[in-house]
Amino acid sequence: MMLKKRIIPCLDMKNGKVVKGVHFKDLRDVGDPPEMASEYERQGADEVAFLDIAASLESRSTMLGIVSKTAENLFIPLCVGGGIKNAEDMRMALNAGADKVSVNSAAISDPDMISECAERFGRQCVVIAVDAKKVGDGWEVFTHGGTRPTGLDAVEWSCRAADLGAGEILLTSMDADGAKTGYDVPLTAAVADAVSVPVIASGGCGSMGHIYEVLTQTGAAAALAASVFHYREFTVSEVKEYLRDRGVAVR
Repeated sequence: MMLKKRIIPCLDMKNGKVVKGVHFKDLRDVGDPPEMASEYERQGADEVAFLDIAASLESRSTMLGIVSKTAENLFIPLCVGGGIKNAEDMRMALNAGADKVSVNSAAISDPDMISECAERFGRQCVVIAVDAKKVGDGWEVFTHGGTRPTGLDAVEWSCRAADLGAGEILLTSMDADGAKTGYDVPLTAAVADAVSVPVIASGGCGSMGHIYEVLTQTGAAAALAASVFHYREFTVSEVKEYLRDRGVAVR
């Protein structure tokens, strides 16, 4: 049986508001996190991702108050990321109401953190966020909001993270992010083919066709998008109808 594909609106957050920039810079304010998350649930979103994009960069903890306010009225999974530095931060995010927690920079500094979190909370809670940019013949992992190169190969790092206990890989193409010209199909396919856990494709969605393309041309389990939903270019329910009409199994 084919696993049903998931559609995940992403709330990129800074200073308590949802923002969306192009290529990780020039951010502008677009809304209130709890309200937007509830609206996406009404539209049929499978889950909502909530990323405090300034947290790692400015080294401050995720705004747990907003997480709990969002989670209070949300009945679909909430994935929270940004500023998670260790297992204790993950525990606090889960206690605040997150169902899954996404980790990027800290997992690269301390890969054993992945195993520790998987053992303590279950690997279904552990999402490793991989921000990748094309460098030479491959893709390099960047951290701290896409500002710091790591020298790590994105496919190799994703495999290692899954081996250590990551339950999912949230894969963002920094080349495509915010440009609305489509997901990075070669990057997504390379990672999805290499790892044993679900891959969420992120970065570049500008149309329903882009979502169809990444879900049919790669092994991605889910497609994440932000601005197309924030600016109501189309709704989650419209995407699902579009995919169903073209033979893609969705929830």
